[in-house]
This record gives sequence, structure tokens and C-alpha cells, in this order.
Amino acid sequence: MAAAALPHGHGAGPPAAGALLGTGFGQPGSDRSAPLPGPPPAPRFPAATYAALDLGTNNCRLLIARPAQHGFRVVDAFSRIVRLGEGLAASSRLGDAAMDRAVEALKICRGKMLNRNVTRARLVTTEACRAAVNGLDFVRRVAAEAQLELEIIDQRTEAALAVSGCAALADPAAEGVIVFDIGGGSTEIVWMGGRNEARDPAARIREWASLPIGVVTVAERYGGVDVSRALFETMVEDCARELEGFARKAAAANGARNFHLLGTSGTVTTVAGIHLGLARYDRREVDGLWMRQDDILAVIDRLVEMDYAARAANACIGRERADLVLAGCAIFEAIRRAFPSERVRIADRGLREGILLRMMHEDRAWRRR
Repeated sequence: MAAAALPHGHGAGPPAAGALLGTGFGQPGSDRSAPLPGPPPAPRFPAATYAALDLGTNNCRLLIARPAQHGFRVVDAFSRIVRLGEGLAASSRLGDAAMDRAVEALKICRGKMLNRNVTRARLVTTEACRAAVNGLDFVRRVAAEAQLELEIIDQRTEAALAVSGCAALADPAAEGVIVFDIGGGSTEIVWMGGRNEARDPAARIREWASLPIGVVTVAERYGGVDVSRALFETMVEDCARELEGFARKAAAANGARNFHLLGTSGTVTTVAGIHLGLARYDRREVDGLWMRQDDILAVIDRLVEMDYAARAANACIGRERADLVLAGCAIFEAIRRAFPSERVRIADRGLREGILLRMMHEDRAWRRR
């Protein structure tokens, strides 16, 4: 796997929250001012610190974590909307202003990784860089200016990592789950089998697809400011056409025992936050929430009825996403119609978490601890 280009010996920042620090004391009753006989013993298994970065078409997101039991403990995070793919559909190129925004966000990410003494990282970028004719040029610019090595991952890898990151939220009794990740430039969708098939979620993938629809691409095609109910329905129908091929291949998923949908994206977490009536978005309330189809429809209906100003004023949406949220809802609705399910599980986790779990698994981090 590609590693971040982090120089050694730099960026010794403050200890992460919850870090175990040595006291510097000798044996009980000893003279604390006396020199110790030698350097204190090194911990048996020094704590490794991992970083996962996902530079998507819309967002730049970083997660820094350390292994804990069978999962990990987050010690730092960063998220910023950079709209790297702005105008990409029309020009096939990443724009200068969009690249500038992304590079500035990546410099912040590098600083956080240095301050947290990251020992292993994987920094990926997805659809915008895959599709842009100057995607590789941008990656080289990032290496030169932000001193980070981005990896352009393929669609299958993106889908597998997203599934790995949120599969723990699937109903253990479900023999079939449709997992989807609505991104800025594409939507990854997977038919995943039950837990009895394999321990590794990626090994349970029966069908997958990367659809050329995302919140940025759909919003740029139809507009995201003034969206009537008729226009919204046209958006849903367009997304449904893109979904048809996968829906045919994964049609048997609908009949699986305890079948349900599992969504991971800003769209589904926004819908969940609005459903809960949160005064401000709270991941702890949203991640793992079960929603019924009637509740989802009620929220989408509310969003369609809102004007742009009302969407921008909503604490779970905000001005930066007010023109994108209905495009995401159109994709969400197309998926729900293709795979009707009474319940949907909401995940505020995905690609970054999948990257972290993969690296820790490869390092046998939990076994060492």
C-alpha cells in the first residue's frame, strides 16, 4: 500500500488524548533525584498511530487512530468541503481554484499527521482524480507542495474499503445487504452476503458497481438551488437508469432473509440528523441509527419543500451543502426504489475506517496488543 511521505524526526506534538505517559520515577521509596541506572525500558509493544485520508470529489477527510481492543480509538480528525470535482463534468479537468482548495486542506492534514506522530498512513483519492485528464498532474502537485503521496484507487478498491469500514453495522442475521456510498462524483454500491459466508466483509461481496452519479455531478446537471418536485422526480428517474444494470444483477438480494439497506455518505447522515431533529449534527446520535422507510420519505419530502435558504439554514446541512443535498436524496431514493426495504441502517463511517481497519489487520495490531 502507498504510504504518506512523512519525514522522520519531525512534528513531535502533544500526546494524544488518553496516551499513557511514563512517570520517570524509580522504584518505590527510592531517591527521585538520583540518576537512574539506565534508560527506562521501552514499552513491549509501542503504540502505532495510523492515518487514513480520503480526498473525494467534494470532501477532504482525514482520520487518525490507534488500535484499541478489536477496533480503534480516534485521536484526531479533519473534514473540509473542497469541491475538487467542481466543473469536472463539463471540462474533464480539475480546475485551478478547486486544486488550490484541495492542496490547502491537504497541508493541514499533513500538519495533523506530523503532530500526531503517524507511523503508517494510506492517502487515497477517488473519482475526481480518476476521471480528470489532469488527475496525475494534480497528484504530482500535491507531492511537491503538500509533501504527501496520494494514491488514485480504482473503483473496486473503493467499494471494498467502504464495505469494510461499515460492515460491522449490518444486521448479523441478514443474509443479504445492499451497501451504498453516495460520493461527490460516483456512487459505490455492493451486494454483500451474510456473515456466515466469510469473516472478511470484502470476501462477501457478490456484486458491485461504481455508478457515474454523485451529489456534485447530479447537482451540476440539474441545478441544486431551485429544485421543484417535478425536477426532483426527473433526477430520481435519471439516477434509476444508471442503477438498472446493477439492480438486475443483484435482484436476488431483495429476497434474502432479514434483507436491509446500509448507507454511508453525507446524504444519509444528513437525512438521519434531520429526522432526529438535531440542533447541530452529532455523529454519536446518527452512526448506527435504524430508519424506517416512512421516516426517510418524510425527510425527503421536507427537503423538497424547503427553499435554498431554508436548507442552508438547517444545522445538519449548512450553506456549503445546501445545493447538493437534493441531488444526494435523488440517488438515495433511486436506490430505495430498486431495493425496497422497510429499514435502512445509517453509517457515519466508511472508506477511511475501512482503510484503518485494513492496515491494522495487516500489521496484526490487535494480536500484538
